Amino acid sequence: MPPVRHPLTLGIALAVALSPLAVRADDTPKDAPVDDAGRTLATIEVVGNHQEKKTAEGTASVLDQSVIVSGRALTVNEALRKVPGVTVRDEEGFGLRPNIGIRGSNPTRSTKVLLLEDGLPAMYAPYGDNASYYHAPIQRYDRVEVLKGAGLLRFGPQTIHGAINYITPTPPDDFAGHVEVSAGTRGFGAVHASVGANGLLVDFGYKGGDGARDNTDLEQGDLFAKYQVRINDQHALAIRGNLLRERSQVGYSGITDAEYANFGAGYYPFENDLFDIRHTAFSVSHDWTPNETLKLHTSAYYTDFMRDWWRQSSTTTDTQCGAAFATARRLGQRVNPNACASTQGRLRNYYTWGVDSRFSLERSLFGTAGSSEVGLRWHEEKQIRYQRNGSSATARTGTLVEDNLRTAEALSAFATTTFDFGTVQLTPSVRHERVDFGRTNRLPGGATGSDDIRETTWGLAANWQVSDTLSLYASAHEGFAPPRVEDLIAGNGTSTAVDAERSRNLEAGLRTRWLGMIDLDAATFRADFDNQIVVGSIAGGSTPLAQGETAYRGFEFAIGVNRDALRTREGEVYANLAVTWLADAEQSTVLRRIDTGAAANGSRAGNRLPYAPDLASTFRIGYVKGAWDGSVEVQHVGRQYADFANNRYPTDGSGQFGQLDGYAVWSATLNWEPEITGWSAYLTVKNLTDREYIVDRTRGILLGNPRQIVIGARYAW
Repeated sequence: MPPVRHPLTLGIALAVALSPLAVRADDTPKDAPVDDAGRTLATIEVVGNHQEKKTAEGTASVLDQSVIVSGRALTVNEALRKVPGVTVRDEEGFGLRPNIGIRGSNPTRSTKVLLLEDGLPAMYAPYGDNASYYHAPIQRYDRVEVLKGAGLLRFGPQTIHGAINYITPTPPDDFAGHVEVSAGTRGFGAVHASVGANGLLVDFGYKGGDGARDNTDLEQGDLFAKYQVRINDQHALAIRGNLLRERSQVGYSGITDAEYANFGAGYYPFENDLFDIRHTAFSVSHDWTPNETLKLHTSAYYTDFMRDWWRQSSTTTDTQCGAAFATARRLGQRVNPNACASTQGRLRNYYTWGVDSRFSLERSLFGTAGSSEVGLRWHEEKQIRYQRNGSSATARTGTLVEDNLRTAEALSAFATTTFDFGTVQLTPSVRHERVDFGRTNRLPGGATGSDDIRETTWGLAANWQVSDTLSLYASAHEGFAPPRVEDLIAGNGTSTAVDAERSRNLEAGLRTRWLGMIDLDAATFRADFDNQIVVGSIAGGSTPLAQGETAYRGFEFAIGVNRDALRTREGEVYANLAVTWLADAEQSTVLRRIDTGAAANGSRAGNRLPYAPDLASTFRIGYVKGAWDGSVEVQHVGRQYADFANNRYPTDGSGQFGQLDGYAVWSATLNWEPEITGWSAYLTVKNLTDREYIVDRTRGILLGNPRQIVIGARYAW
């Protein structure tokens, strides 16, 4: 492991000594939950609201309820596509396992993105296995914040591409709530209900139906509760609890090129696959605000995630059912999984807990106003991973072939200071991560190994408020992301040659509002990786783990016209456009396999990285008057490569190689909110033209969602 470049104590001491810092996450936005003294009620925010974007430490976007509800986003994928710089890939049709990428990062399992809920880790193992196998319903969030740039150093451990923070609603003081019911094609049905009073909120969501392909039946339930209270003038408390349950018939593999050609987009033969998860989360947050200049925010959190996935194939090249079975698939012949006397249970249990504490202070130093924040987090993870191989197509137990314990213990700290020179703010930051990893093979004769990472990173953000309607900003920071436990420590207990991800990130942009109705955000960005770990975590081993130098460069912008129209409802047109142009997503050096040192699947310096479309955009235009609100939306994604060799055409018939053509998908929504108190209804059509398009080849061909029509009604009080 490389030596620590900057001592932690020196970094924190320097930042505090230079203090004046301001914490954007703990400033009080105009629409945040506040008490009579104007203090927030124990909630961490990454961005805030539209007003706070003016001084955010980097590129910032906010998706509020007016955007999510008016467009009738059925999944998190639909919502996040409206944010510039973000690309989202569908998988099973319901957005239950989101694949989110930011500024060119590979979206597979959202491993390159930091996901937060109320500022706390939303993933079950952000240090040891930052993969996303579940997602709560988008309907239960009040808004979604997206932050890129140097402000990421206040969170972590993923501080390279960006953070997404889901803000839960504020419990009402008076009795209030709503019930929404919806139904649609492909067997879709959903219920969402929320009720609260006296600082307590209980939210329930359920949805089920057929997925995007054959033999896919999805079902998810989510129960969330939140209690917020101001104890006195100095103390506030927030308690959150969540139980998410999913039991779906859904597979892991894609299909081969010949299967797609012979049987069509909906084909998937594995009818015995079962995906069963339970996610339990609990957190307590406390604010102590002794006066108007000091604040201490402390949160304790715990999550328990169980994932059992029984399947007969992990990729199109998987020979679990025999070599002849895999060959038949490659040739496009129909196969009978029921004749395969095998199924594998990939069984996982994750336990995560920690304490996050942030101290902020507003003060003046050397004649400049400002504020400072120092944060400390202790975090632990435990993964228990089993694999049982059954002897029939429907087995749910079998021979134990894997029993692995993987752990991560992390102590992180950051310090950040804002110097406020009136129209100009400068914010230097420092972050240190200390992570200890362990891996134990608990089968007879198994080995034990350990390793550690120490990393200190720096950042600087600048913001110039040119006028009331225009601000310019820039930021630079060192990015860091730890490797997975299994990538760092081999099965025999020895440390591998894999290193953490490290990058140098630059961005510059502007935010402005014209004529009181046109909002424009634009930014150019660049990320140069000294080391990037590229996708290798595909079950079945068909894609080897590799690493090397990479570079990303691009431009993103968002334009919103007349965002107040949805509030005034006076007969006006509104529109939103989000565009990401990824000029470069380059393999700067040959990406080499960790196990052999050979080039990974034909990697060459100068080639484009997989799953990095050159252009992505979402445009929505609508008209609202009185009770009616209608809109049309088009999402465009440019061409992408599926492999490091940049093959334009399939090479071996597995479906895992070749170019993904660009596509455009149209949707339309009609909302009705009559004068009848509390009632509303809607009709939405997703993929209006029933466009057929490939979204992924990682484990074989996966296609995007076919047309879906959904109607719904809602009553609120």
